[in-house]
Amino acid sequence: MKLTGAQIFLESLVREGVKHIFGHPGGVVLTIYDELPKFPLKHFLVRHEQGGVHMADGYARATGKAGVVLVTSGPGATNTVTGLATAYMDSIPVVCFTGQVPTHLVGNDAFQEADIVGISRPCTKHNYLVKDVNDLARIVREAFYIATTGRPGPVLVDLPKDVINAQTEFHWPEKVHLRSYNPTYQGHPGQVAKAVDLILQSRKPVIYVGGGAILSNASPELVSFATKLGTPVAPTLMALGAFPMTHWQCTGMLGMHGEYQANMAMHDADLLIAIGPRFDDRVTGKLDEFAPCAKKIHLDIDPTSIGKNIRADVPIVGDAREVLRQMMAELDGRPQELEEFKANIQEWWAQVRKWREEHPLSYDRTSPNIKPQYVIEKLYELTGGDAIVSTGVGQHQMWAAQFWKFDRPRTFLTSGGLGTMGYGFPAAVGAQVAFPDRLVIDIDGDGSFQMTCQDLILAAEHNLPVKVAIINNGYIGMVRQWQEFFFRRNYSQSDMACQPDFVKLAEAYRCAGLRATKPDEMVGVIKEALATPGPVVMDFQVEREENCFPMIPAGGAHHQMILPEVMPS
Repeated sequence: MKLTGAQIFLESLVREGVKHIFGHPGGVVLTIYDELPKFPLKHFLVRHEQGGVHMADGYARATGKAGVVLVTSGPGATNTVTGLATAYMDSIPVVCFTGQVPTHLVGNDAFQEADIVGISRPCTKHNYLVKDVNDLARIVREAFYIATTGRPGPVLVDLPKDVINAQTEFHWPEKVHLRSYNPTYQGHPGQVAKAVDLILQSRKPVIYVGGGAILSNASPELVSFATKLGTPVAPTLMALGAFPMTHWQCTGMLGMHGEYQANMAMHDADLLIAIGPRFDDRVTGKLDEFAPCAKKIHLDIDPTSIGKNIRADVPIVGDAREVLRQMMAELDGRPQELEEFKANIQEWWAQVRKWREEHPLSYDRTSPNIKPQYVIEKLYELTGGDAIVSTGVGQHQMWAAQFWKFDRPRTFLTSGGLGTMGYGFPAAVGAQVAFPDRLVIDIDGDGSFQMTCQDLILAAEHNLPVKVAIINNGYIGMVRQWQEFFFRRNYSQSDMACQPDFVKLAEAYRCAGLRATKPDEMVGVIKEALATPGPVVMDFQVEREENCFPMIPAGGAHHQMILPEVMPS
């Protein structure tokens, strides 16, 4: 029995274990949408394709499985690019299917034609243009395999209309073999031994954790490894939750808005044990002053990431979970050296604790206005920290990273590499689709939220109980902070005092809307939001010119942080 390309496509998704699709129909994919009700797939009609990709991205970050997007050709396809670039920069497995004009019209400027394969090539791990219906099942299988293995990332599959409508017999490939794509999972034993040698010889080590630790599901191994060594652990923004932030060994987040103790420890360390980071500029600061006295062990599954920004003394190519197991096995064979190592780093711990005591995270708690940090602290307190949290991008993102203590992986969803405003709300929707019974909170900025808030109606339609907490300062907050520090308070085009009424906006989208303008109104608003069964938008009107500290200025090094009491002139 022959099937159409549309039927083969949908059956292939079912074989892949897909349950949810985020999409928007259009001319060339109508055959797929005509067949869709016949398959056990739940489709969510997004109101903008960018938001759809962010939903698939949030779904993927929260579950570890690939998120799926289906859109039409031309503008439908091009609207996905920001979401694909966001997923690509953070190594998130998303599989995006785009409609395309018939193959004989490709390149002829047909109606709603766009070269999405060419456009998306720089921001996808791989992409395909399907030219023959006989290749369709194999390509779908390969797309999911490539997206979810090795260093994960988005894959785009372009589906011409004639391929969707053509017929052939269905053959599902149970196995995938790509001659040129064979990720390395086990670390080289010699390199692992060299790394352990360096660790045991060090006196001021820091475990520097990147997002790869979460992507490889290595959190249990990371906790075991770190507690076995007893060293400070400094996570990046993308790694929050990989190691419990309430654990005594955790220094808090490092980087441009990282905690004082984390950044100082990185600067003074004699060894960095880098597990799955990419040495991003927001973490390293000034490259020639980054950890100047430290040797570097760099573990990553992507060999192109090792040595790209910072030279590694001991490079290890492999999966974080597997290599951590190898390193622990090596340490188990050297118990006496390990005990001597723990004794030798006590002086280092004394210094780290001193930094922690000198400059803890703080803010003015006596202000008559709502402080954004206080909002996040209260949200954390009233939920017991038991939530999946997403954010937009800006000051609110950094405050969430600082003041919410993430103890579990895949509970913090944020755009790190691309810094995409508008990411937070649709990502929260994607996570809520994946976990309908869990609490999902989008901590957002008034600027970020307005970029993708139209999918409030999707949340209302499906009764997805996402809670949105808008940190509303009436500015593009991080832009304003930079203008205050470095551009003589010239707030050029960053003032957003002319705002919509977010309560009425929520109600227009059939959601609940709540507002707090004074500190004593906050707790009541949060409790009411948490008790409300459907989606809720909370508008917290906060101190307008509150700044996010610490801050490493552009071009600065870790030890050159701007602190609240040392404002730039």
